[in-house]
Amino acid sequence: MNDTGSPPDGGARLGPKATEDEQPAEVHTRALTLRAMIPNAITAAALCSGLTGIRFAIDEQWGAAVVAVILAGVLDGIDGRIARALKAQSRFGAELDSLADSLSFGTAPAIIVYLWSLQDLPRFGWFAALAFAVCCALRLARFNAQIDTDVQPHKSLGFLTGIPAPVGAGLVFLPFYLWIATGEGLFRSPYLVGPWVALIAALMISNLATLSWTSLRPRRSVRLELLAFAGLFFAALLLEPWWTLVGICAIYLALLPYGWLRYARIRRQRA
Repeated sequence: MNDTGSPPDGGARLGPKATEDEQPAEVHTRALTLRAMIPNAITAAALCSGLTGIRFAIDEQWGAAVVAVILAGVLDGIDGRIARALKAQSRFGAELDSLADSLSFGTAPAIIVYLWSLQDLPRFGWFAALAFAVCCALRLARFNAQIDTDVQPHKSLGFLTGIPAPVGAGLVFLPFYLWIATGEGLFRSPYLVGPWVALIAALMISNLATLSWTSLRPRRSVRLELLAFAGLFFAALLLEPWWTLVGICAIYLALLPYGWLRYARIRRQRA
């Protein structure tokens, strides 16, 4: 989660659960119903999954640790949609999601990466891990503070500000994906991992305009091709999960300059 709550009544989500191109919806303060508890339970499951990754890392089960954080990201992506479908949103859910995102996508990845690589450089390594966790929390705080702000240049044009917290958590593990996929010890070196962690931390709190999912609207003529691609993508995850994750990270990183250029062009057109 970001940097990446779910909207009731087809409206916007609250807090960091909201996508950054949605407007905040009215907050319901009545007691939580069983229906409203379902998305909150999924959020709690995402929190538990992310924190369990730390336990796996302590036992040096590195693959399981990373998968636990990725699972937290998947759960974080569906709890909002379920809340929207059930028309179940609450301030409690928004606050729970904010806490879950900070721990699952900030604290847990930072500790996992530290135990996996950065502890070989105790001072600089711990500083890099702290920077990642703090920047994730700052990104979520910035989003919460701006959610009711009318003037949001990036959001008004359909873009995000910085990379979302779940995306940051996925990107920070890129050296690990390469280490597993290639068996090359270089990718575990703290001299490589440390600067990479610091870079992703900086991107989370940057003012860089990044693409939003809602800005991606494929033409009808290519929808069948996209369905075929989705099926092949799922097969790739099953057959070559680590190389597939490397590919996802590479594509996202390649789209960063494209998103910035597209934002600049749209802004000039509307000036």
